[in-house]
Amino acid sequence: MQTEKVVDFIVNWLKDYATKAGVNGFVIGVSGGIDSAVTSTLCAKTGLNVLCIEMPIHQAASHVTRAQEHIKHLSARYDNVSDTRTDLTPVFEAFKTEVFFDGDQATVDMALANTRARLRMTSLYYYAGLYKLLVAGTGNKVEDFGVGFYTKYGDGGVDLSPIADLLKSEVYKLGAFLEVPESIMNAAPSDGLFGDTRSDEDQIGASYPELEWAMQMDEAGKTESDFTAREKEVFIIYKRYNSSNKHKMIAIPICDIPDNLM
Repeated sequence: MQTEKVVDFIVNWLKDYATKAGVNGFVIGVSGGIDSAVTSTLCAKTGLNVLCIEMPIHQAASHVTRAQEHIKHLSARYDNVSDTRTDLTPVFEAFKTEVFFDGDQATVDMALANTRARLRMTSLYYYAGLYKLLVAGTGNKVEDFGVGFYTKYGDGGVDLSPIADLLKSEVYKLGAFLEVPESIMNAAPSDGLFGDTRSDEDQIGASYPELEWAMQMDEAGKTESDFTAREKEVFIIYKRYNSSNKHKMIAIPICDIPDNLM
């Protein structure tokens, strides 16, 4: 990958899209992870206004520290970057008092985790409307089109996706080029939706390098019978997520009414 040229291409794409849309810039949720760090830096390089928002909900201390470090680092480098903090913990707790809990604990925990992501999406769009900004997505190719590891209408609810055609390994290459803080470069990827330090690998059961391999094998037409041992296990994990999350990766189905019924 020609990293510098890819960076320039994305920055120009972002700037052109925003200019044609007639907006002032971008708003982005900064989590302390590599994807939001790279995306916010790319947005900053456009020279347009960039609002970075920290939105903790019972967040692990390490995530908060990394997010704050990145925002400070980015603001020092780009004078078009501003930031704010919206503590959504009270909102989340208030929400929990108004709903009922039905089902096993794992199902309830997942529903609440997705609710966190959707509260953040709502906050981003509030500020986007307030300052005439576009919500920049932080999903990479493996998350968005491989395993669907994101929340529908949560972190998947965005206006544009600057790094969605890049594999996780390629996002890291951009991160190194863009001088993202080492603490973020070295941190285990995590969605931060459970209020603890569990990583994406803990949840999925496979690392991003393994998932990238499985995605490439799937695109090459391989099946689980082509592999043994750990490779077979990873491929099955990838296919399971890819199948169950397919509804996130395709357009919303529309019931087309036959002409003879109209």
